[in-house]
Amino acid sequence: MLTLRTARPDELPALTTSSDDGERNAATAAYLTALLESGCTRPEWCLVAEQDGRLAGNVVLWTMPGRQVPTDIVLLEPGDPDTGRALLAHAAQQARDLGAEVQGHVLDTPAQAPQFQRDPQEREALLVGAGFTVARDGRRFAWTVGDPMPAQDQRLHWRSLADLGVEPFVDLLADTFTDTADSIFRAEIAEHGLRGAAERNVADMLEMDHRPGWFEIGYDAADEPVALSMPARTASSAVIGLVAVARAGRGRGYATAVVARGTYVLAEAGCGEIRGDCDAGNTAMAKAFQRAGYRNFADRKMFTRPL
Repeated sequence: MLTLRTARPDELPALTTSSDDGERNAATAAYLTALLESGCTRPEWCLVAEQDGRLAGNVVLWTMPGRQVPTDIVLLEPGDPDTGRALLAHAAQQARDLGAEVQGHVLDTPAQAPQFQRDPQEREALLVGAGFTVARDGRRFAWTVGDPMPAQDQRLHWRSLADLGVEPFVDLLADTFTDTADSIFRAEIAEHGLRGAAERNVADMLEMDHRPGWFEIGYDAADEPVALSMPARTASSAVIGLVAVARAGRGRGYATAVVARGTYVLAEAGCGEIRGDCDAGNTAMAKAFQRAGYRNFADRKMFTRPL
């Protein structure tokens, strides 16, 4: 008989383990520990499926630190298809009961730390069957200490959010959203309008782990705001975060300048690995990462479903 329940304290942080996959066991346990410590999840959000006295699968709910409502699923170990379907249904109900209206999940290929999502085709079929649709087909990029530091663009001078306040960041981001190539942003704009989507994205970044001087706007020689850089940290890595170039600054390589600036800021803060994501259709952003010395280490599909 399959039983779905909250994980017991002695089952944290390992949850479902595999006797022949020690690398995965260690990486996911360390990741869940970091999620619990950062407030991205809670012990009562760690759900397991038990079959004949053994753990047959698990699913963990996630949110931004400090929020009370889970928005996403992480560390999904579906087990067999029936167990996976039961876990996803249970995760939906748990999130719904806590006030969530939508639920997201990401699928990275190839499988890698910390989630080690083996069998991506089977996972995607399971997600689609549970009501998820693809919100973004994305690409992931990474820079690590030891890689060449990207050159800083001397055409720009930078001012921080601590000096400027929030409004200039919202203004610049709303301007860039008028012709964004990112599917996630387009969906948010359709729902909330240009400025509403910009306000939501800046607010989300402010909730992430960052230092006051990290969020900056780059100004050109005429002292016009042309670029936005908002790097931050997650439970597993540092991230370039939001990159935006004003319409008036397009075609001048400023996206590469923003990636270079964020890399410098995070490296100076001691971050050993920095990651960045973009929509597969956003070729300009992908080229910006590559020109800044980043490598495309994975593809990421972002899924969402209404609850």
